[in-house]
Amino acid sequence: MRIVSLLPAATDIVAELGLATDLVGRTHECDWPPRAVRSVPVVTGADFSPDDLSSREISDAVGGAAHSGSSLYTLDTEKLAALEPDVVLTQDLCEVCAVSYERVSRAVRVLDTGTRVLSLEPRTLDDVLDCLVTVGDLLGVRERAAQCRADLRRRLERVSRLTSDRPRRRVVAIEWLDPLWPAGHWVPEQISHAGGRALLAAPGEHTKPMTWEAVRAADPDVLLVLPCGFPPERTLRERELLTALPGWQELSAVRAGKVWVLDGPAYFNRPGPRVIRGVEVLAHVLHGVRAGETVTAAEARLL
Repeated sequence: MRIVSLLPAATDIVAELGLATDLVGRTHECDWPPRAVRSVPVVTGADFSPDDLSSREISDAVGGAAHSGSSLYTLDTEKLAALEPDVVLTQDLCEVCAVSYERVSRAVRVLDTGTRVLSLEPRTLDDVLDCLVTVGDLLGVRERAAQCRADLRRRLERVSRLTSDRPRRRVVAIEWLDPLWPAGHWVPEQISHAGGRALLAAPGEHTKPMTWEAVRAADPDVLLVLPCGFPPERTLRERELLTALPGWQELSAVRAGKVWVLDGPAYFNRPGPRVIRGVEVLAHVLHGVRAGETVTAAEARLL
């Protein structure tokens, strides 16, 4: 099976199913597992480097507050054709964050080689886990995929049990710094399973920008900062986008020293198997509970 993944979360899924060696193409942002994907040809690019722009400049470049601009990604259709994939994995959830299903379908129709295109559109934790079986079925490893899903569900249920008797911390999760954007889709459920109560976003919700006044009014016990696509080091470089806001020092989370910078791309932004590790990380952040491997500073650190 020759697989091209045009979505980092899909690459995570393929690796989880033990099929990383079948990958013949990937995006420039597919980085997990590192050793398995390093040598896989890249078939996407970006019109500009996000590292050279501020959060506001990136937001403006992709359509501003409407979040409706063109994708940051470009697709090398000639390289895609040369790879002769049997399957292309893509998405139709966010036109900004990855190559869209529509664009990929047009490119594949031109190939006229019988390539199958699968679009992944998870919005909840159940959807994310079910994607394992959807992909596994297409790739001929349904039983393995079902076992992976069951193992991940057991880990999720374990975290829920470990935090069931803890106080439900009131949590705001921030997915973008300028403009401020609450983390929706599966993140509120991650918070709930880890013993928290998500504010300003509902499970499965495709969110919109929020005002700083809304955050101040919510006055969370814990503030999570997990910008989409940014590693913690990049988030820390832009910390003043938050800390310089009026009333920052008055927030309950700030006074209690409960503002956490998390690895968004690894555990929260991408709808892949590692979102379950994200729940385990949150159990540590919210309650000091260990579920799974010890949480490292690379995964969660105080602002």
